[in-house]
Amino acid sequence: MAVIFERHPMTKEDSKNFWTTTYPETIPIYIFSMNNSSIIKTKGLSYHYSKDVQTLFDINLNVERGSVYGFLGPNGSGKTTTLSLLLGLLNNQKGDIEIFGEHLHANRINILKKIGSLIETPSLYGHLTAKQNLQVYREVYGASKARIAEVLSIVGLEDTGKKTAKKFSLGMKQRLAIALALLPNPELLILDEPANGLDPAGIIELRELIKTLNKTHGMTILISSHLLTEVEKIVTHIGIIFRGKMLFQGTLPELHVFQQKGSRLLINTSDNETAMQLLQEYDPEREGQGFSVSLHDQKHIPAIQRKLIQHNLDVYLLQPKGNDLEQLFIDLTTAQ
Repeated sequence: MAVIFERHPMTKEDSKNFWTTTYPETIPIYIFSMNNSSIIKTKGLSYHYSKDVQTLFDINLNVERGSVYGFLGPNGSGKTTTLSLLLGLLNNQKGDIEIFGEHLHANRINILKKIGSLIETPSLYGHLTAKQNLQVYREVYGASKARIAEVLSIVGLEDTGKKTAKKFSLGMKQRLAIALALLPNPELLILDEPANGLDPAGIIELRELIKTLNKTHGMTILISSHLLTEVEKIVTHIGIIFRGKMLFQGTLPELHVFQQKGSRLLINTSDNETAMQLLQEYDPEREGQGFSVSLHDQKHIPAIQRKLIQHNLDVYLLQPKGNDLEQLFIDLTTAQ
């Protein structure tokens, strides 16, 4: 079944003011597919922190079982609010939340028993070792003593010995916090901005851990982040949220297809005015010292070059515009 998100149609003239206005529902864009293997489904999820401040607008989240779902958006876009609603940390005001095929409101305790989570700053005892920290929480989660050794091995902290948590690097603290979330052996792991503050080595360690949890331990993982370049390396599905509203949701290949549709070719010639007139069919736009044209297929580049040369124009630059996912994220979340 296809689900369609909607966005207000805009001209170049009014695009600068779009994100400060309300969100009328008109033109359908950004299609994603859904199936019946969803582990998380939300329908029409909306939230107000106060009467005049609406944080979420009609969020329809779909996280498939066995996936690594990257929930992306700039700070303040509504990621943490959404995850807090999924975990019952905030009271649901409007819309429906279904996890493991059950409604959260009616089955909250049973559902949460199968979820591990790390929301914002991890709660660790700095004067205790990694093992001692896990022992504090073991009975709360109903985990066995043997599970402590298992999760320490999974997160790579089995050899920390008597070293206390306050002496851990930030990356080690983050892995210990994830170990706490893994104690109940959850089917679903929810991580809110786990890479925040980590150095490159810590980010690599976290990335490998998430891959292991998903592929080796069969865990479904929902991870929020504003670091698209890192998330791209580990996720199977992506949802992009901005100012409380979903802009895109689908698989990583679907995002790549969408990305290619928005590709452009940077051009600079001896006479850019004439060149833009010649290339009207490619939707030319001024950009820097030159201009750019739409590029739906790399095969169009030789044809564009020939056309410019045939009209006695010197071509100084003919370069596909960097359209990696980071650029796409910027394009989706800013209407410039």
